[in-house]
Amino acid sequence: MMDSVKSFKGYGKVDPLEEQAYRRKTRRRLIILAVSLVLLIALIVGAVVGTVAHKKSGSGDSKSTSPSGTSSAQSIKAMCSVTEYPDSCFSSISAMEGANSTTDPKKLFQLSLQVVMDSLEELSGLPETWSESTSDPELKSAFNVCQVVFQDAIDSTNDSISLFTPESNSKVDPLSPVGIRDLKTWLSTTLTNLDTCIDAIVELNNTDPTILNEVKTSMSNSTQFASNSLAIAAKFIAFLNKFIPPHRRLLSEVGSSGFPSWVKAADRKLLQAPAGENPKADVVVASDGSGDYKTIKEALGKVPTNSDTRFVIYVKAGVYSEKVTVEKQMWNVYMYGDGKNKTIVTGSANFVDKTPTFRTATFAALGKGFIAKNMGFQNTAGAAKHQAVALRSISDKSVFYDCWFDAYQDTLYAHTNRQFYSNCDITGTVDFIFGNAAVIFQSCNIMPRQPDPGQFVTLTAQGKSNSEQTSGTVIQNCNIFAYPKDNVTTKLYLGRPWKDYSTTIFAQSNLNAPIDPQGWSQWNSSVIPPPTIFYAEYLNRGIGSDVSKRVTWAGYKSNLTATQLVEFGVPKFLDGQSWIAAAQVTFT
Repeated sequence: MMDSVKSFKGYGKVDPLEEQAYRRKTRRRLIILAVSLVLLIALIVGAVVGTVAHKKSGSGDSKSTSPSGTSSAQSIKAMCSVTEYPDSCFSSISAMEGANSTTDPKKLFQLSLQVVMDSLEELSGLPETWSESTSDPELKSAFNVCQVVFQDAIDSTNDSISLFTPESNSKVDPLSPVGIRDLKTWLSTTLTNLDTCIDAIVELNNTDPTILNEVKTSMSNSTQFASNSLAIAAKFIAFLNKFIPPHRRLLSEVGSSGFPSWVKAADRKLLQAPAGENPKADVVVASDGSGDYKTIKEALGKVPTNSDTRFVIYVKAGVYSEKVTVEKQMWNVYMYGDGKNKTIVTGSANFVDKTPTFRTATFAALGKGFIAKNMGFQNTAGAAKHQAVALRSISDKSVFYDCWFDAYQDTLYAHTNRQFYSNCDITGTVDFIFGNAAVIFQSCNIMPRQPDPGQFVTLTAQGKSNSEQTSGTVIQNCNIFAYPKDNVTTKLYLGRPWKDYSTTIFAQSNLNAPIDPQGWSQWNSSVIPPPTIFYAEYLNRGIGSDVSKRVTWAGYKSNLTATQLVEFGVPKFLDGQSWIAAAQVTFT
């Protein structure tokens, strides 16, 4: 995120003219949504009730017309009427093989996912072509980021498709509440990855506008199709679930063990272990040679591929100067050290030295189910080097407990998926907790430090760009105070909205720092954030908690209700009741 107070644009944000166009577009969407509501109710009931009745009749054949008389085209229109791009939704699904011979919404939704996958696979080959067309090394690096995140988008879409694939052996019914939440999470991730490509280009701040427009145009189909599938999962499929008798669901919320059925036996074992005990290590890392390996990279080379069993790595006290990546195929890695100030992974990659923000992370957690305890993650580039990430995580259902994240600008990149941080220390300056994950920070110390001259401090920058994305940043029961080693004299803000649906909540926290009375900053000083953002506070305390002079944005709520706050708690917001507990981490 670009940090100049004068421009303060940041990557991925529209200019004032684009903002006005967006507002006009939003009004049109509301009109279209209202008109389509009648169609939705009529056709959804026809398609769903007809399909359920058809299944009850015992026939396994798909027909172009259901017993209620609903045609395939009507079913597709009903499903697509909940999307932001109903025309592209209808035309793309209708063109798929088999679309015109079924009215089953579940099958039609599967086709919508295949539409997304087909478009992403076509898109994935373009970054190499774009890179060959330029001699600018920074632009080449940005295109390389696009290549990586397009593959990430393919992977997250494939996760969604796999829920419907018998050979995947998934124990989750895609139409159960757990399944729907997974679908929404992974499709949200697909959209965020597409946004990240644009962000990497925009952050250069001097790119030829025609290049950016070409990339956006090339991505438009994938973006629209992913948005369509997400809207269908969030609205239509969730509505469909109400019509399915409970006995037809493949899996209940809670298994016979007392945990949800998707909590694996190994995780239950971790949960039931005495508090404070670490599991036996599969490998030990020690910089002094007293372990199995001297580097974390070497130890990660022993992690089995796509394993459902926890692989435990113990990293002894020491400073590990290495750039570490827990790759996507490294599932369920459990890494612990001797303390957040004793076991430290450090690096200094940064934006000023020509590394895209996305690639500056000292430590990247990509494989699902990652757990880190009692470790420190640093980026020592300093304030003058601007964006310099200590940790970037896309690990779904990841947990960080008793860890330290230390840098300046863009310290902690909670990029995508579901993440939980407890009892951690986080230091930084501009936007130092950022990204578009569904992430909760509990009982953490968040410590702003002194930035470069001309900068002010923003604790958060949340990047939700689509109304149906499940993402947001929740700071609960945390302590916010100035970094003790710095004399912090600049203005402090709780955050600023990076994208049009940015969502950030500070709740029950001690704001023991001189937060500016307005509380929050605009991303662009000349543009009021759109009313689609959701920024809120709830029962905070301390010298910076007075909300009487807070911003008057339409999307800001100075006092949430307890009922509203529950929607952003661990059980509902992260589906985290059990996977967090399985990491032997307490939560509120």
